[in-house]
Amino acid sequence: MKKILRLALLGSVALAGLGAAPALAQYQLTILHTNDFHSRFEPISRFDSGCSAEDNAEGKCFGGYARLFTAIAEARSRSDNTILVDGGDQFQGTLFYTYYKGEFAAEMMNNLAYDGMTVGNHEFDDGPEVLRGFMDAVGFPVLMSNADVSAEDKLAGVLQKSTVIERGGEKIGLIGLTPQDTDELASPGDNVVFFEPISSVQAEVDKLTEQGVNKIIVLSHSGFDVDLAVAAGTTGVDVIVGGHSNTYLNSSDPRGAGPYPTFVNGTAIVSAYAYGKYLGELNVTFNDEGEVVRASGEPILIDASVAENAGIVARVAERAEPLEEIRQKVVAQANAPIEGDRSFCRVGECEMGNLVADAMLDRVKDQGVTIAIQNGGGLRASIDAGEVTMGEVFTVLPFQNTLSTFQVTGATILAALENGVSQVEEVKGRFPQVAGLRFTWDPAVAPNEGRIVEVLTMQDGEWVPLDPEGVYYVVSNNYVRGGGDGYRMFRDAENVYDFGPDLAEVVADYLADADGYEPYLDGRIAQK
Repeated sequence: MKKILRLALLGSVALAGLGAAPALAQYQLTILHTNDFHSRFEPISRFDSGCSAEDNAEGKCFGGYARLFTAIAEARSRSDNTILVDGGDQFQGTLFYTYYKGEFAAEMMNNLAYDGMTVGNHEFDDGPEVLRGFMDAVGFPVLMSNADVSAEDKLAGVLQKSTVIERGGEKIGLIGLTPQDTDELASPGDNVVFFEPISSVQAEVDKLTEQGVNKIIVLSHSGFDVDLAVAAGTTGVDVIVGGHSNTYLNSSDPRGAGPYPTFVNGTAIVSAYAYGKYLGELNVTFNDEGEVVRASGEPILIDASVAENAGIVARVAERAEPLEEIRQKVVAQANAPIEGDRSFCRVGECEMGNLVADAMLDRVKDQGVTIAIQNGGGLRASIDAGEVTMGEVFTVLPFQNTLSTFQVTGATILAALENGVSQVEEVKGRFPQVAGLRFTWDPAVAPNEGRIVEVLTMQDGEWVPLDPEGVYYVVSNNYVRGGGDGYRMFRDAENVYDFGPDLAEVVADYLADADGYEPYLDGRIAQK
């Protein structure tokens, strides 16, 4: 096992003390990387949702594959040795995925000549079959180290844990890493078993090292906190390209969650936010033993200063034609921006959460339903003020979830809320946005140990305490009702109906009925 050099938490590090030793050959590699693209093939607004052609022409938009194509070409021209990798979640997020599934993502990634990708949880949204179709279509390895797929015939023998590529005469090991709780976050099926990340990565590092590979990169779709733990708990990992938590690392931008790269135990960790808004560019120098002696770079903002490739613009427009009639339809008016960013909706009450939960409850209240619960992770974007198109609504709610109604006890609702606030520190998607319900939680209490300190429900026009023995009629989405995001307590609900209307259509209708929607917060979720 190669010696691991311990580096400080700095964005650019040159190791001291090397000058006294004989000069060794050095190998330089530029790692270009993306993560959490979520089908944003077209430019996005500052809200990470659709951006109009007019705003794009005025230079107000970001990202899109046509700009990303140019940025990657320019970055490749700056380096003799480059690789392009992805940290997962190319799937899901816009009508492009709803309509084409993984087909268009495969085409675009092949055009950009990616060298490798890890499986994100959303790559399992439509089960192993769609993932397999994507893997068959791409010209690069798709990897996942921390799972056993041997019992899943669509993936067995095809989905590998790691691979070796060559660049500039040097072997580079790539290892994939997927969220351990993907079985709760998506639909991998019962035949895929997930394992904890540290030992899974170390096993692949050891295998690659035995093959003589001493430059090892983990493509991790497990979140920044897990990346830190993997770096600290393994030996032999040189770089971790992150994803899943949409973490923005930048050494010079105060909005960054940490330096780019962040070093732990000699491992350089990088992440480039999401949605194609940035292209990560990490320049790494290895010595002859494969140790990192220098690593520096920054995410490149893909704004209007990056020219759009005309061929990609034309191809995206061609593929968008079947979607236009649906998404350009104006369905409502918003009197102010509706905040739906994950930094709000996964940690507390947010405007988009109130809108969606209110819309759900309004649709089924005549059936006797009194409580709505929506997972914050199901809210994928904000909506700006002015006309609201169906495309914007689908961007917020891209998963084609249906309304699900069911009956559970107050004790089950309490357990669901405990689950919902159990991973707030990690900004996980299970945080509950609610309607017909008020709750207070205490972050000082350990998860699932009584964080929920008060729950009130509406009864005869008054807020009254939740009755643990009482039976309540609830509406959620079919993903949550089926146990997604840890809501397993809803699987045994009574009087279940999982086949209501599409959640996006429900919200669009509710917005339309508002005749000028006014976003708001009302204190329905509070911290002690």
